[in-house]
Amino acid sequence: MNFYTGTGDNGTTGLLGEGRVSKTHARIEALGALDESTAALGLARAQTHDPRSGKILLEAQRDLYKLMAEVAATPEQADRFHAIDAGRVAWVESQIDALSPTISMPREFIIPGDTLAGAALSLARAVIRRAERRVVELVNAKEVSNPELNCYLNRLSSLCFVLELVENAAAGKATTLAKE
Repeated sequence: MNFYTGTGDNGTTGLLGEGRVSKTHARIEALGALDESTAALGLARAQTHDPRSGKILLEAQRDLYKLMAEVAATPEQADRFHAIDAGRVAWVESQIDALSPTISMPREFIIPGDTLAGAALSLARAVIRRAERRVVELVNAKEVSNPELNCYLNRLSSLCFVLELVENAAAGKATTLAKE
């Protein structure tokens, strides 16, 4: 088995379905941001202390792979890869709702970096926000038709914020506020 094909040497990449597009195409930019999001969640997952966090992050990573498949699919193939729906958005919301009573919500902006896991979750949140912006572009351009992808990514970034607070608390660290 080769770990390279060389088919992208001309600056194009294949989609799930017929055709190739430039590696600078908006769809590929979105896929790249989603791929970075999955990696950032993995970095955070590898550093978590609270036993709830790792399970939640792993499930979110699996969701992101499904979301990536839908974004990578041509319009003719999109239904075949449709996995992110209102039920998956509700799952993210339920995780936030379950964790929220266990933490104190800061009344102002926070500065990341109180714990390794918290900092990694803050980075993941920022990367997911970028991925969300790229997917919104595709939905607005009618290249992707599932609006639940936007909702999922929006909630996932909120979940990362909540998990950052959970991880800081699990490590016994106070969260640093932007204002002194």
